Amino acid sequence: MSQATRIAFALVVAASSIVAGQSGGTNWIGYNGSYSGDRYSPLAEITPQNVSRLTQTCVFDTHEAIGFQTAPTVVAGVMYITTDTSTYAFDARTCAPKWRNSRAYAPLQFLANNRGATYMDGRLFRMGGDVHAYAIDASNGRTVWDVSVGDQSKGESAPLAPVAWNHMVFVGNAGGDNFGVTGRIYALDAGDGHVLWKFDVVPTSGPARRTWTKASAQNPPTGGATWTSYALDTTRGVLYASTGNPAPDFVAALHPGENLYTTAIVALDARTGHLVAYVQPITGDFHDWDVAAPAAIIDTRGGKHLLIASGKEGMVYGIDRSRPGALTVLYKTPVTTRSNVTQPFSAARWTHFCPGTQGGSEWNGAAYDPGQNLVYVPAIDWCTSIKLQRLDTLKGKVGTPWTGMDDPQAAFGRMDPKEKWQGWITAVNPDDGQVKWKYRSPTPMLAGVTATRGGVVFTGDVDGNVLALDAKTGALLWKAPTNNAIGGGVISYGIGGKQYVAAAAGMKSVLWPVPNQSARVVVYALP
Repeated sequence: MSQATRIAFALVVAASSIVAGQSGGTNWIGYNGSYSGDRYSPLAEITPQNVSRLTQTCVFDTHEAIGFQTAPTVVAGVMYITTDTSTYAFDARTCAPKWRNSRAYAPLQFLANNRGATYMDGRLFRMGGDVHAYAIDASNGRTVWDVSVGDQSKGESAPLAPVAWNHMVFVGNAGGDNFGVTGRIYALDAGDGHVLWKFDVVPTSGPARRTWTKASAQNPPTGGATWTSYALDTTRGVLYASTGNPAPDFVAALHPGENLYTTAIVALDARTGHLVAYVQPITGDFHDWDVAAPAAIIDTRGGKHLLIASGKEGMVYGIDRSRPGALTVLYKTPVTTRSNVTQPFSAARWTHFCPGTQGGSEWNGAAYDPGQNLVYVPAIDWCTSIKLQRLDTLKGKVGTPWTGMDDPQAAFGRMDPKEKWQGWITAVNPDDGQVKWKYRSPTPMLAGVTATRGGVVFTGDVDGNVLALDAKTGALLWKAPTNNAIGGGVISYGIGGKQYVAAAAGMKSVLWPVPNQSARVVVYALP
C-alpha cells in the first residue's frame, strides 16, 4: 500500500468514526459538536494552569462583510465554515484554503446569516437563505444536490444548521415573524435530498390547530419557526426541536392561548416525523420570545435524564425526558435581567421590558460539563420598548413582518442604546437549577460556549474578545482580541494530539450595532 493510499484510507476511517460518534473530541461534526448538543469537548491539553499561554496560530479570512453566525465544523483536520452564500474548506491547523462553494440567490434575505453545516459520510449539508437545502462533496466542494423546502417570496428563510444521521438530514424553515409563515421541520434523504417526512409546527388540523382560536384569513396562524439547530437522541431515535413565537409578535389579543406548537420544544420520532411529546415553557407569549437556542440532551451526576433549554425570555429550563412520551419542566432559572414581563402592550404608550426582543439566549445554547456537573448558559441583557399599532389599522401583507409595532422602521421594537447592554455566562447545577457562578460581560454574550475536560470554558463577546473562563469558578483566565464582534461558534478540536480553539468572528447585522468587519475564523493553540 502506497503512502498516498494509506493517508486516504486513514481519512476514510476517521470519517467513519465520526459518523459513529467515536472521534474522541478531535472533530466537531456539527453546530453543537455532537448529536446531543451538549457542546462538550473531552480534550484536556488546555487547563486553567496553562491557558494563558494560548497563542494565535492562524486566521482564515472570508473577505465577506456579512452576518457571521456559523459554527465551524472540523473533520479529519479540515475546517468547514458557511456564510449566507458560500461554504469554505481550509486546513484547521494552518488555515490554508482548500476550496470554496458559492451559491448566489436573489434577493438576499435581510439578515444575511447562516449558522453552519454538518458532516456525514463524506458530505456537508447546509441551508440557504432562499430556503434551499443542499449537499456538498466535502473533498472537493462540488454541489451534489440542491432542493427547495420553502418559499422565499413569502418571507421564509433558513439560517439553521442541519443535523445529519442515519442517512437522513433534518432541516427546517424560519421567518415565522412574517405574515402567514409557519414553521416546518423536514427529514430529507441524504442521498438525493427528497423529502422523507414533514412536521408542521403549526398544525393544519386536529386539536392542536384548535388552539389558534382567533385564526382567520386576515389573521392567519403564523409562527413556530426553527432558527438554529436541533438535538438528537440517537439511542431512542428522537429529534428535539426548539420553536419560535406566534405572530403578530406583540398583539396578544390576536393569538390568545397555547398556539401549539410555538414557543415549545417538540420531540419527534426521527424516522417517521411523528410527534412523541412536547413541552411549552412559555405560553401566551407576546414579547417575540422564541425558544431560540437548541436544547442539550444530558444525564446529570444526580441521575436525571434532562433536556437543558434556554430562550429569549431569559430563563434556562431543566426538562425531564425520562418518561417516554412526556416532557416535564422541573425548574426554571433566570440567566439575565427580567423586568416588566407581564405588562400588557398598548397603542397609547411605549412599554419597556427586559429581556428585549434581542435578549436572553439567542441562537447559541447551553454547554454541559459532566465533570463539573454544570451547565453554562450564554445570555444577552438588552431591553426593548414596544408601542402597538391600532388593531383597526393592523393589516398583514405577504412577505413582510407581522409584529404589530407602531413604528415601521423598528418592526421588532426600539432597543435600548448599546451603552445600556451587557451579557452573562451563568453556571447552573442541572440537578436543581441552582446558580453556581455568573460571569458578567460588558457586552451581550451571543457566541457559542464550549466546555472542555481540561476545566476551561471557551466563548467570545461582542467586543471581539475570545474568552477562557475557569469552569469551577467563572474567573476570567485569558482573553484575546479578534477586532471582530463574535456571534458565531467558539469550538475546540484536536489534530495530531494537539488541542485547538477556533472562533468565528465578524457580525454585520441590521439588528446589532457592531462594526462591519470581514468575517473570519481565528485559531489558537498552546505553543
